[in-house]
Order: sequence, then structure tokens, then C-alpha cells
Amino acid sequence: MTDTPTGSGSAGSDVPSNWFTGGAEYAMYRPSYPTQVSSYLAELAPSTGTAVDVGCGTGQLSAQLADCFDRVLAFDPSASQIAAATPKPNVTYEVGTAERLPVADHTVDLVTAAQSAHWFNLPEFYAEARRIAVPGALIALVSYGVLRIFDADLQECFGRFYYDEIGPFWEPERRHVDEGYRTIEFPFEELDAPELSIDRDLDADGFLGYISTWSAVRKAEEEGRADLFQNFCSDIVRIWGDNGRPRQVSWPVTVRVGRLA
Repeated sequence: MTDTPTGSGSAGSDVPSNWFTGGAEYAMYRPSYPTQVSSYLAELAPSTGTAVDVGCGTGQLSAQLADCFDRVLAFDPSASQIAAATPKPNVTYEVGTAERLPVADHTVDLVTAAQSAHWFNLPEFYAEARRIAVPGALIALVSYGVLRIFDADLQECFGRFYYDEIGPFWEPERRHVDEGYRTIEFPFEELDAPELSIDRDLDADGFLGYISTWSAVRKAEEEGRADLFQNFCSDIVRIWGDNGRPRQVSWPVTVRVGRLA
């Protein structure tokens, strides 16, 4: 799952695991994907037998896939993310990496990576996806971009924090999320996907809780700059005001879909 908004998914094997150790917070504050993502993929898949969700984090997408597929196998390298994952009777969560999936050859109808593919060794992940795919199987990279809060003063404060203050602490891979995965390597026959968004009403606690799950915030804290997030929280609470009225927040969702075989 990554970072910004997250989703979905969690860090890959080359990312320090302590950047994503807050599994309970991640499950509480990260947004859920639109249900249209899972239903759209189920309609295109050769069957709805088995889906594999890689970099699943706390199961934001895995749990939704379970409503459309008979079985979901979900993997994440972070044990704390797996421990906090959303339980579903037909979802099996397991600690594992995108580059070495414990899945039998030619058994999977859909492979997904939600808010996580930018952390992977993509050639190795794609090789694994092809290995486990049945003929006609799909691969889908799902991401949600930089949020927009529909209050001008709050948006200005957020933009300054995201781009100028916490910006230097993002890993280089983060640019793929900002770009909606448009420039990420994707060597497959690509299919059209719907334009979607995640739309929620958040109070100040929910808004700041979400931002607290970012890997850049964790990295800044490790490097002695916890003051950046603390000052941002103070500014947001001040601008938000005392009434606690929820504000509308929206994340653009990108789905890149291709045929594996």
C-alpha cells in the first residue's frame, strides 16, 4: 500500500519495515477504495475463482475483492499490517513479498497491487504474476493520488505541508503515486478503466490520523523533524475551528489493467 493515501497496500521488501509498523492506525485511517474497482475487475477476469492482492497492507482492497471472488490470497511484507488486516472468511492473509509469492503456477484469475507497486522490484513481480496466472488473467495496479480538501484555507495549509515541508522526506518512488502510475513500467496489453475517486467527509482527527500514516511523516520523525507534523497539526486544528464540522476530502483513483496471458 504505500503512501499517500493510501490504500491500499503496504511497503515492499526494499522499504524499511518500521515506516509502516502502525497496522492498527493504518487500518483505522487509510481510505477504502470504491467498490466499483472490485466489481469492474471481476467482470473482466476470466473467472471469479482466485484473486491475489500483493502489498495488501491491512486489506483495504483485499476485503472488497472477497465480495467478488471465491478466494483471495493477500500478502504484505509487514507482519503488523497483516495482524491488523480486515478479516473475511474467504481471504487468507500472509506475510510475503511481491517478488516471491507462495502461490501455485497458473491458478490465479486476477493479481492486484493497490498503492504498493511503486515499492516493488517490478520485473520480478511481473514475472511472478505471469507465473501464477491462468490464461486470460488480469493484472491491476491501483493507486490513489494526492488528496484535495474542499476548504480553501485548509487546502492551502495542506499543500504547503505536502510539497514544501514534508516533501523532502518522501522516497523517490513516491512520484509514481503523484503521477497516478502513468509512468510506471507496465508491459501488458492495457485495457480501459473507469475514472474513479474516493470521496469522504472527515473531521480534523480523521484527517490528521490519515496523514500520520504516511511513510514521509515516519521518516521525518526518525530524522529528528517530528516538529514538522506537530506544527502542521496545530495549524490544521486552528484553521479547522471549534465546531468540528467534517470537510469533504477527495482522492483521485487510478486503475491500470492489463492481460497477463
